[in-house]
Amino acid sequence: MAEARQTVGFIGLGTMGREMAANLLRAGHAVRAYDVVPAAVEALAAQGAIAAGSLAEAAEGADIVVTMLPDTPQVEEVVYGPGGLLASPPRGRLVVDMSTISPQAVRRMHADLAAAGIDLLDAPVSGGPQGARAATLTIMAGGSRAAFDRALPVLRGMGTTITHVGDSGAGQTVKLCNQLICGINLQAICEALALGRACGVDLDQMREVLLGGSAASWMLDRLGPAMISGDAGAGFRIDLMLKDLRLVQELAYGKAVPLPATALVTSQYLDARAHGEGGNGNQALFRVYDRMSGQAPSPSGG
Repeated sequence: MAEARQTVGFIGLGTMGREMAANLLRAGHAVRAYDVVPAAVEALAAQGAIAAGSLAEAAEGADIVVTMLPDTPQVEEVVYGPGGLLASPPRGRLVVDMSTISPQAVRRMHADLAAAGIDLLDAPVSGGPQGARAATLTIMAGGSRAAFDRALPVLRGMGTTITHVGDSGAGQTVKLCNQLICGINLQAICEALALGRACGVDLDQMREVLLGGSAASWMLDRLGPAMISGDAGAGFRIDLMLKDLRLVQELAYGKAVPLPATALVTSQYLDARAHGEGGNGNQALFRVYDRMSGQAPSPSGG
């Protein structure tokens, strides 16, 4: 059954957002696009979106506003800032934030928007740029069930595994748990590759063997080849993973939950950024192991 066509105000056209907005266009929705980078808006307008010159223009006439932004301050600016969503809500009075941000901040914004009669759903995603491009993202949503049901036709244009996980902030909490696992998994792959390399085994062959057993993972499958070849280029950036790990530790500190493995991998991500890897993909974490094991740095792809 075809989803009902909706008008979506889409704010944030970075690596993920531009692909997600393009998929909404392909799904038949009208998209009113806004980004602080005019060229990003122009590129999406060339695919059929309506170019908006401001937040208010993006929200004007929209059934739903979707935000996909780098961090908590940017989402708060969109909500509270001049011409923001509190002052200029969409006609459908529904906002879906798909960024990865602080669960505590989400709950504050949810309460403030609710007081103005606006629903907020926190619906962060997993699947990276590949999933955004293919519209196969995993979406974990927090907020009221009614808001989730209203947003579902639009969410289906961007993802395939879409789950209502609880009240406001629950989506962000589940996403941060996802990032915790991803970071530690990537660290484990780095250690295995470093040990295998030191012992002289064929790393490509070792990866294939591991993918056939209980060590198999998405990270080993998708990022393993780039780590082995030294391609540190496109993908989910070190800087963004560091932001997510910071949010994980802030949440854990507030709940008095010790996360020793997360603390260790965070220090390694900081090492990567200190050596100029912040703009490179997650797989550049392996360069830390190049340095720690005294190996020559892998060839750069970034």
